[in-house]
Amino acid sequence: MKEAFLNHTMNFIASNQENLNEEEREKLQYGLEGLYMTITKLVVIFLIAFLLGFIKEFIIALILFNILRFPGFGFHASKSIVCLITSTILILGLPYLFTNIEVGLTIKIVLCIISVITFIICAPADTWKRPLTNKKKRIIRKVSACSLAIIYSVLIIVFNGMEISNLLMAALLIETILISPIMYLIFKEPYRNYKRFKHV
Repeated sequence: MKEAFLNHTMNFIASNQENLNEEEREKLQYGLEGLYMTITKLVVIFLIAFLLGFIKEFIIALILFNILRFPGFGFHASKSIVCLITSTILILGLPYLFTNIEVGLTIKIVLCIISVITFIICAPADTWKRPLTNKKKRIIRKVSACSLAIIYSVLIIVFNGMEISNLLMAALLIETILISPIMYLIFKEPYRNYKRFKHV
């Protein structure tokens, strides 16, 4: 189904944009793959969230996570099934867990410290298909991601005992896991991909 969608869409675009070069076609196909995986993944996860009666909390957690994801980047599965499983466990599972168990303030503070340190060391974490080769942009993204991690940590502590604190904690942990080398090692994906290029 994925291949049929990609082939049909690429052929349609190619017939209307005959001046596309090979590099532009590769970028377009990568974008379409991402779009397909995102849509199918979200449909499945939204359905599970609905069945769990967790739609509102899931949407909030998803928004909070994507705010961190934008500057922080992070692991991106190359296979659709891996993407679906990891997304379901992390993006749905962690927020659901944090809203259904009581997490003490001390544990939250420890998790926040670990997360901020991970952001300082690892963010932004690029992928093989999207290496962050521009050093200036990497620095900007690092500063932005680390600043957001600190802001999230402060809000988690300030609003401790409230649902938003748990959702912020879940979102912060999801991105912490995705930017760390752990996910890359587990799925044998290359890490710090910008180093493939000289003088960056």
